[in-house]
Amino acid sequence: MLITGGRVLVDSGTYLDDGAVLIEGDWITAVGPREQIEGQAGTVPRFEFDGTVLPGLIDAHVHLVFDGSPDPVATLQDSTDEVLFEDMRRRAEQLLHSGVTTVRDLGDRGELALRLASEVTSRRTPGPRIVSAATPLTTVGGHCWFLGGEVSGEAEIRDLVRRNVEAGAGVIKAMVTGGGLTKGGPKSFESQFSPEELAVLVDEAHKAGLPVAAHAHGADGITTAVQAGVDTIEHCTWMTDGGLDLRQDVVQQIIDHEIAVCPAVSPHWQMLPRVFGEERAAAMFALVRQMADAGVRLVAGTDAGVQRTGFDGLASALGFYSHLGLANSAIIDMATSEAAWALGLGSTIGRIAPGYRADLLLVDGDPLTDLGALKKVRAVFTAGQRHEPNAAAN
Repeated sequence: MLITGGRVLVDSGTYLDDGAVLIEGDWITAVGPREQIEGQAGTVPRFEFDGTVLPGLIDAHVHLVFDGSPDPVATLQDSTDEVLFEDMRRRAEQLLHSGVTTVRDLGDRGELALRLASEVTSRRTPGPRIVSAATPLTTVGGHCWFLGGEVSGEAEIRDLVRRNVEAGAGVIKAMVTGGGLTKGGPKSFESQFSPEELAVLVDEAHKAGLPVAAHAHGADGITTAVQAGVDTIEHCTWMTDGGLDLRQDVVQQIIDHEIAVCPAVSPHWQMLPRVFGEERAAAMFALVRQMADAGVRLVAGTDAGVQRTGFDGLASALGFYSHLGLANSAIIDMATSEAAWALGLGSTIGRIAPGYRADLLLVDGDPLTDLGALKKVRAVFTAGQRHEPNAAAN
């Protein structure tokens, strides 16, 4: 297939005007000026487009098992696995139609996300590629205990990591601190695992060649996670019992160890001042900007599925970073090449280049000048397969 576009995003902030992308099977085989690539293409199906062609977006933090309602845990607990799975299929398609071609699912129940990933890979169900954490590890009664990942002590930690690996997980999720989703559980700033336990968890995951994503709101938990050698930190809000405490020495370790941070920003981030208060929300926003300015590698994610967070909001969530003053080119990188790197897939997705998977997003307008153009989806390609959201809605 040959896809032509008025603009093709071929590098960070760099367009190829009047470009073309040649696809064979699942992969991109050539990228270049339209006239040149058309000469190579021969007789193949063509998709002519006058807007922008860019890499498919990556949401590095979702929970397909949750429904985004005011109480997603209650919905989860009231649903059978089969009901949940049907709902997850619809959520995957919603993500795809919003321009997302890869997601990292950071915790579900009963390995349902792995089952869905298999369906997507075999093209039985439309959706983004799913990198699943399977069952997230937590302490007894800890954050998200209801997903079935309660562990106590070294032996149980190693056992659950091994079971996730055997099931096909692509990442291991550790609930390093508490979280607001779990009623009656540890508070968001409170640590759950000891440094020794977290070191065991990371060791077992790394022996299997899998990265570790650490849910960590608390400053103490973030510090412990960094010392244990995790690969990504989710949320990273630097909470303490008395406020916020960004620790510059730990930030430097995050940079030195090339640990990615996924703030997991809600599409409804504008509402946070009402939730936390204007002053506290402003302070939380400022910490993200401070990390960016320091050189922390930030990646995009929405925490889709948690309270009032749907599966079509990545483009809206990216507006948060515009609010902080980041350049549109850097923001798009966070949802493409940088996210691909954080997922360990930087050599196969997140760019438009020969040898990369044919995951493409076609939008009207120019997202480098107007990030809102990312919402004007005309077509999405996953592994070379075309999906048109508007056609599906009609």
